[in-house]
Amino acid sequence: MNEKIGMVGVGRMGANMARRLHECGWPVVAVHDTNAGAAEALAGELGAEACADLKRVTALAEVVFTVISDDHAMKAIFRGGLLPRARGRLFVNCATLTPAVHAWVEERAARVGAQTLEACMASSIPQARQGTLYLVCGGRREAFERAEPILRRLSASLRYIGPTGQAATVKALVNMVMNINTAALAEGLALGEALGIDLNLLREVLAQTGANSRVLETDGEDMQKREHSCYFSAAHAAKDSGIALKLARAHGLELPLATVTKRQYDRMVKLGLGDLDKSGIAELTFPGRGAERG
Repeated sequence: MNEKIGMVGVGRMGANMARRLHECGWPVVAVHDTNAGAAEALAGELGAEACADLKRVTALAEVVFTVISDDHAMKAIFRGGLLPRARGRLFVNCATLTPAVHAWVEERAARVGAQTLEACMASSIPQARQGTLYLVCGGRREAFERAEPILRRLSASLRYIGPTGQAATVKALVNMVMNINTAALAEGLALGEALGIDLNLLREVLAQTGANSRVLETDGEDMQKREHSCYFSAAHAAKDSGIALKLARAHGLELPLATVTKRQYDRMVKLGLGDLDKSGIAELTFPGRGAERG
């Protein structure tokens, strides 16, 4: 536990990963976020430095985790200061991005003598805090082996699946299927309510049949009770479905279910509901709700 850790992006996922590593004895020495207040609060909690300048992160830390919202933000942090002092550093990139951007980061980091690893998270905020993430990793094998002792402290399941881009591809497929399942569940429960079926009974029956899913477990009751506290936002669901559809178009595939699902999540964003959890898609389908809920 001698490599110093930096964290770029300290929203709820990044902050809880940093807390977990700190509790496990890894020295978290630098944090950065566009929300300076969030960075300063976490730095005070962990005894780290809140770095306004990204160059300062790589000056202090040897392993830098990035938990960034999208492709544009990812390119911005590497263009904006992470690379000049990056020789010998390892960047562990955890956001759901297009595979091409992970390759872009790897190529530019290699130019300055740094390593990169994509560590895609198929879990949510509680798992980040508890160290029970499901992590799917892609990149050079030596980068994975360097990161592995740290990632073991963050995960209950850790898989290395191949070169850069592979993990991002698998994560895009995971989120695409999850988003479709979420939209389908919202429609099933909405129709059940419209038909006067007790939704507690309906969810119990669904759970014992081929209609069962992990989404039913995590989102079914929330849809029924209109409890959409955000663990995975509708805006991120729209973005991630778009990544999968871009990959499909590149291979000449039509994915009608994924296409319609993305339209629903895009509609949520347009209506100002993008900050709701993905379960909030039920607000578009349940009778008597409509899209007026903010």
